[in-house]
Amino acid sequence: MRRHIIVTAVSAAALLALGACSGSSNTSGGSSASGDAAYTVTSGKLTICADIPYPPFEIEDSSAPTGYSGFDIEIAGAIADKLGLELVVNDVDFDALQSGTVLVAGQCDMGTSAITITEERKANIDFADPYYDSLQSLLVKKDSGIKTLADLAGKAIGTQQGTTGLNYAEENAPADATIQQFPSDGELWPALQAGLVDAILQDLPVNVQHVKDDPSYEVVEQYQTDEQYGFAFAKGEHVQLREDVNTQLAALKADGTYQTIYDKYFAA
Repeated sequence: MRRHIIVTAVSAAALLALGACSGSSNTSGGSSASGDAAYTVTSGKLTICADIPYPPFEIEDSSAPTGYSGFDIEIAGAIADKLGLELVVNDVDFDALQSGTVLVAGQCDMGTSAITITEERKANIDFADPYYDSLQSLLVKKDSGIKTLADLAGKAIGTQQGTTGLNYAEENAPADATIQQFPSDGELWPALQAGLVDAILQDLPVNVQHVKDDPSYEVVEQYQTDEQYGFAFAKGEHVQLREDVNTQLAALKADGTYQTIYDKYFAA
């Protein structure tokens, strides 16, 4: 029987140590973006929740106005500008985000953390229109000898809890592989670097970013899972805001802003 291990949040440094031993008005025709407390959690602000770090979608960035940058953050910021709102970013646990817990609790208006749209998640949260197509992938050390998922028999596969990457590993990994779950990529990536897991199975753009950061690693397999990301909202709430986000997302694609931001993070 496959063994599952959930690793609680540990700093990157600790894991490595273990291994070593601004905007326009709302043009959608809906509620006014400013001064309407029911429109957003905090009047005049678009508050988003994201699991950070998750490069290139969410990145800690002291030079950015919110303290964060990345593809999701910049797209959300452009939408906020068009709605005449100030962008505010809350760093939250991904599992609490994809389950809808932090959205229902009113911690934010919108979840923007590379959240794959699934039927299971639709039971608890509402999604805006898809804004990004993605795949799953397998990341390993270049000299590991691992070339396929089948090569991980008897080895440890790192995944992020609550994700479609975890689901894919559970359904397709060798029966005797150990699947270790981490709260976020902030713990998962250092675990691979420290040798605590033999591979990472997660979204392709994130694994590609790790290869860019450290060429001694490589993506050896990609999995065609037909996933699309969508911005998330509390079930049945912020309906007008969700409609306006769809309108402004379409406008960003039409005027070239979306493509400019996309090329910044993915063109290479």
